[in-house]
Amino acid sequence: MPMLKLVTIGVYDFDVESFLQRLRDADVRLLFDVRQRRGVRGPDYAWANSRRLQASLAGAGIAYEHHRELAPTTEHRHLQYAEDDRQGVGKRSRRELAAEYIRRYTAEVLDLADLVPLVVALPVQGQAALFCVERDAVACHRSLIAQRLAEQHDVSVEHLLPA
Repeated sequence: MPMLKLVTIGVYDFDVESFLQRLRDADVRLLFDVRQRRGVRGPDYAWANSRRLQASLAGAGIAYEHHRELAPTTEHRHLQYAEDDRQGVGKRSRRELAAEYIRRYTAEVLDLADLVPLVVALPVQGQAALFCVERDAVACHRSLIAQRLAEQHDVSVEHLLPA
């Protein structure tokens, strides 16, 4: 069986056209949305709000699944925001996750999640994408999910960035 492939991708610094092109270039056939709230504030990112995103993906022939069970809770996000404030970093320019956020998200969400349905859904042809908002995967919980899939399910992972 060929190695299963997964990419991760965020919203920030993309527009809808460059986002879809990046997915096409990576041969993404399925997008896993791992956001709790499927909206992004501001007109520049309105394309990433759930209904618009799903319509754009459908037009590009990319399937969509929402996996809210993998999203951080509001409390987890507030832990990260507090650390962002402490460091004087805006959430759109964050470059890493807080240690306490990682610990709590891992223990309270990731360790309890059944990732087998994601693994089973991974396409044999092409690949799937884990999707959230942060530009850099290391600043987002999607990197933790991807790492777990790589370690426990032998999935290869690549983190996509805007051009």
